[in-house]
Amino acid sequence: MERMISPSVLAADFGHLERDVKMVEQSEAAWIHVDVMDGVFVPNISFGFPVLRAIRKVAAKPLDVHLMITEPERYIARFAHDGADWITFHLEATDDALHCIHLIRESGAKVGISIKPKTPVESLRPIIREVDMVLIMSVEPGFGGQKFIPESLDRIRELRLMAEELNPDLLIEVDGGISSENARLLYEAGANVLVAGSSVFKAEDPAAEIHAMLHA
Repeated sequence: MERMISPSVLAADFGHLERDVKMVEQSEAAWIHVDVMDGVFVPNISFGFPVLRAIRKVAAKPLDVHLMITEPERYIARFAHDGADWITFHLEATDDALHCIHLIRESGAKVGISIKPKTPVESLRPIIREVDMVLIMSVEPGFGGQKFIPESLDRIRELRLMAEELNPDLLIEVDGGISSENARLLYEAGANVLVAGSSVFKAEDPAAEIHAMLHA
């Protein structure tokens, strides 16, 4: 099964953002994860279009943009225009997930959908054929540095079984409390893409931590 690491720049040093993005570019990471928070859907505010454009200027790797915002359909086209290669929205943040999926496809980006830890995996069944990736949140979205929720492993296994039935090419991404210490368990459960923020950017050797996660 394909393995990828997508370091989250939410944990980068914003005073040296170009340096940290270039580190990811030179590492074994496949993507760069960009967490967008609006202070409404989640109790935190991160960054938006200007920062995304700044990252895009120095990043050749795909930008994996995670929208933790209400009414994501209002902003999808602009995020795609400003450099997002993957756009993931939350099932809980919209009344019309299929419309969001259509807008992302129309924008030329790949489609991801995410669910919070308490949202049943089964809720994805009606639309799982329509997306390229599902992001399982393994912490409550909104803040970095939280501890991994162990029950997330069962949710990944459940999703992988559903994907094998309905969308065999589906990528499963996991975000929250991930490091080289639990990466192997996540891959074994069925994950493809691991998002890591603090464990990468606060490591003594971030590139080595990425390598360790990838080859766990």
